[in-house]
Amino acid sequence: MKTLFNNYLNTFKGLSKEIWWLALMTLINRAGTMVIPFLSLYLTENLKFTFSDVAWIMSAYGLGSVIGTWIGGKLTDIIGYYKVMVRSLLSTGILFIFLQYLETFNAICIGIFLVMVVADTFRPAMFVAMSAYSKEENKTRSVTLIRLAINLGFSAGPAIGGLIITTIGYSGLFWIDGITCILATILLVKVLNPKVTKPLDEFKVENPKSVYTDKPFWIFFIAMLLFGIIFLQYFSTMPLYYKDVHALTEFEIGLLLGLNGFVIFALEMPLIKWLENTSYTKTGLMLFGAILLGISFIILTFTSWVGILIIGMLFMTIGEMITFPFSNAFAIQRAKRGNQGEYMAMYVMAFSVAHIFGHNIGLQLVDGLGFNNTWIIVTLLAIVCVLLLMFLKFYMKRKNETQ
Repeated sequence: MKTLFNNYLNTFKGLSKEIWWLALMTLINRAGTMVIPFLSLYLTENLKFTFSDVAWIMSAYGLGSVIGTWIGGKLTDIIGYYKVMVRSLLSTGILFIFLQYLETFNAICIGIFLVMVVADTFRPAMFVAMSAYSKEENKTRSVTLIRLAINLGFSAGPAIGGLIITTIGYSGLFWIDGITCILATILLVKVLNPKVTKPLDEFKVENPKSVYTDKPFWIFFIAMLLFGIIFLQYFSTMPLYYKDVHALTEFEIGLLLGLNGFVIFALEMPLIKWLENTSYTKTGLMLFGAILLGISFIILTFTSWVGILIIGMLFMTIGEMITFPFSNAFAIQRAKRGNQGEYMAMYVMAFSVAHIFGHNIGLQLVDGLGFNNTWIIVTLLAIVCVLLLMFLKFYMKRKNETQ
């Protein structure tokens, strides 16, 4: 057992202290994101919106995310990742606190849109900062550590969020989300000022290539867009499935979502460390992760046994653990060809666009066809995603590229 524990600790060695600070800041920030998994429940139960209304609100969420990500990438290349991160975090905290006071459909659409425009300028800047403070050989593990922080926050957040809802109501979630963003800003200013901490791998590419002419990246982009649409069902339609079909309480839903974060926290770093030392390519690993994500949905149609929810969550979690770190590393590696902010913005934008269509499509399908038929359609999308990643793998092999 001691050897196993020491081997686990060894997977974290070699990462810079700035990456650890980024991870801690992300943990503080993400511990407050308990609003997001419960947003569809909040809108339907507290504000009495229909599934169709919620679908359009989630689309406003996604549209704001797309625009915010694009702006964040541009600003990162112009004024630098540090200024973008500080301003985004502080403003997001304030906006989240005020979001709880909006009640009409139009006001909430506008409010959610503005929150996401401001919040998601942070994401491209964060990835560029992570790349800058990480050595080349540690970039995938640095991504994984940041994801561990995110998922540790998510594992605690939904469980605590469910408890808060049952005691003081939904308003507490907005306050906690806002305050944690502000706390993360204070931490960022204290420990990650580029005037004090020296980046390890920050550079400007001479004569950068445009991301818009990078064909393999666009195949990758479409595959990640589909992956995002499928994955996001776990944060909009799936909580409704848990409640309406399997009669789980908010606290039980929070625990089930928390299982995802706990498994990632316990297993992802050793898994990524092991996979990095194998001969598998990044595209091959992303492909396998997409297969597991698709399986997590189709098995829900086989039985009404409540235990299948845990099995489905585990399939999704393993697929996520494999796909996200290696897709991020794929994007970072290709960003060496051009402006890093632009490349990382496009990578993040794949998931932002998924927010526009993913929640809306899922909720509209559930409203019109029911949950089981929706899971079948989602599985078909996963098959398309897998085929695109297969094509990307063969295309890059033909071009003698090793990603």
